[in-house]
Amino acid sequence: MSSFDTTTNAGQILASASGGRRRAGDRIFSNLTVIAGLTILLLLAGVAIFLGGQAWPAITASASELPGGESLVNYVWPLLFGTLLAAALAVLIAVPLATAVALFISHIAPRRLAQPLGYLIDLLAAIPSICYGLWGIAVLGPATVPVTQWLADHVSWIPFFGGPASVTGRTMFTVAMVLALMILPIVSAVAREVFSQTPKRLQEGARALGATRWEVIRMTVLPFGKSALISGSMLGLGRALGETMAVAIILSGSGIISFNLISTSNPSTIAANIALQFPESSGLDVNVLIASGLVLFAITLVVNMGARAIIARTNIQ
Repeated sequence: MSSFDTTTNAGQILASASGGRRRAGDRIFSNLTVIAGLTILLLLAGVAIFLGGQAWPAITASASELPGGESLVNYVWPLLFGTLLAAALAVLIAVPLATAVALFISHIAPRRLAQPLGYLIDLLAAIPSICYGLWGIAVLGPATVPVTQWLADHVSWIPFFGGPASVTGRTMFTVAMVLALMILPIVSAVAREVFSQTPKRLQEGARALGATRWEVIRMTVLPFGKSALISGSMLGLGRALGETMAVAIILSGSGIISFNLISTSNPSTIAANIALQFPESSGLDVNVLIASGLVLFAITLVVNMGARAIIARTNIQ
C-alpha cells in the first residue's frame, strides 16, 4: 500500500510519481541515520568496555596496593565530591545569567544590537579552556581576594565561607565562576533559540489582555522554553563535570572533602587529578586513574539520561 494519502490531488501525484514506493533518497537517508545512531552506541560501548577493562585491576586490588594505602572508594570519593561541587556551583551561577542574557537578546534588545551581542556570547564557547584557566589565576583569582576576605570576616558562620580566606584566590569559589563563564554560552545559545520561537499569538494575546513586558515573558516565553532551559543546563553541567585544564591551573587540590569555598584547602576534581597525575603514573596507578575516569563517565551518562527523561516528561506535560 502507498504511504501517501491518495485521497487528495497532492497525494495522488506523489503516489503515482513514486510508484507507491519510498523514494531512493528517503531510503538512503533513513539507513544513514540508523547507521549513525548505531555507530554512536558502539563508540560509547567501546569506551565503556575500555574503561572497565583498564579499571578492573584497580577495582580488584587490595587497599595496600593502591596509592596511599587506601581503598579505591576512599581515593575516588573526594575527587567525585569536588567534581560535583564545582559543577553544581557553576550551573547555579550560569543558568540565571544565561537565562537573562537569552531573554535580553531575544525579546528586549534592539535587533541591531541583539545580533552582534549574540555572536559575542557564542564566541565565548570558542575560547580554549586553558585561556580561561590563565585568566582565572592571573585576573579573576586576585580580584576575588577582597570579596572572600570580607566573607570570611563577616559571614564565616556559613559553611561555604568558613575561611580562612586564601590570599591568592586559587579557590573553589574562583573555579566555580570560571566554569560558569565557560558554560554560559552553551546554556544561553540553547535558551535563546527556543525563546525566539515562542508563538507570536501567545505573546500578542498576553499583551491584548494588558500584560506588561515582564508578564508576557513570565507567562508565555519562560513556560515555552522550560525544556530548553533544562536541556541547556544539562549540557552545561556535562561540560563543567569534564572540564580539565581550567580547574587544574586554578585549583590547588588537596584531596579533602570540604564545603569551604574560599580557603586554601580545596577538593580536587576527577578530570583535573587525571591530567596532573597521569604523566608521572605507571602500573597500578594508571589503572586507578582510569577507574576514576570510569566513575566520571558513569556520572556524565547518568546526568544526560536524567536530563532526557526530564525533558521528555516536560514535553508530555
